[in-house]
Amino acid sequence: MSHVADEIASQPECWRRAMTLTPEGLPEPGERVAVVGCGTSLYIAQAYAALRESAGLGETDAFAASEFPVSRRYDRIVAITRSGTTTEVLMALDQSADLGIPRVAITGDLSTPISSSADHVIDLGFADEKSVVQTRFATTCLVLLRAHLGLVPTDLSEQAQRALLTPLPERATEAVQFTFLGTGWTVGLAHEAALKLREASGSWTESYPAMEYRHGPVSVTGPESTVWFFGEPPTGLLDQVLATGASTSVSSLDPLADLVRAQRLAVELAEGRGLDPDQPRNLTRSIILDRP
Repeated sequence: MSHVADEIASQPECWRRAMTLTPEGLPEPGERVAVVGCGTSLYIAQAYAALRESAGLGETDAFAASEFPVSRRYDRIVAITRSGTTTEVLMALDQSADLGIPRVAITGDLSTPISSSADHVIDLGFADEKSVVQTRFATTCLVLLRAHLGLVPTDLSEQAQRALLTPLPERATEAVQFTFLGTGWTVGLAHEAALKLREASGSWTESYPAMEYRHGPVSVTGPESTVWFFGEPPTGLLDQVLATGASTSVSSLDPLADLVRAQRLAVELAEGRGLDPDQPRNLTRSIILDRP
């Protein structure tokens, strides 16, 4: 079994543990917050930002770390980095320090430069991973952040366990094109699901806010497609997708638990194509660049 398959299966326990943590340094209600990350961490940042702002807890923006707007004033910056070594994240934190902005980082490895680049560092080492492909670190991070907002179902880890056993969407393993759709905070999950399939299996994947799907992307959908909704589909959209002949996925699970099913699909597709899901082509565990 691949490392990533083991790590996917360990998520219920990781989530239970994250829900008990009471870390220091996370944003207080009313603060204006920037959340930064790269790749998977960016999509988790997007989900958290949408959740926090929609709950009325304060303006919250998510940025790719390389695009952090240094000139914009925030009350706090939250950085998400599994490795603790990603160059763009470290640079964003250094830039915010020059502005006197309080910084908190969430990481899987305290023995890295991130520990000296933030005022508070939250250790999720128990969710760190051997695989290049991120699964449990990212989802555990979002569980931690949702719990801090008071927006996590008490049975979320049990839902994750069900997601490990729930069948994958019909015809999904035979599909040649995948579209993931979300609304609000689940747009970030849709982007992450698409990235997982791209990384692990080299699949043709796309992701959009669900209502944007009608504005062009639906044109690529057909009988060899799978369209996956995170959360309830907008009124009328599911019928439009079914009319294309595509297979669909609509789950009653919490959207984050449903992401576990998409992770499983990524591994199954990779293995079916003779690929190593732990070692995606052209990727490394962390992106470390020469700093200017």
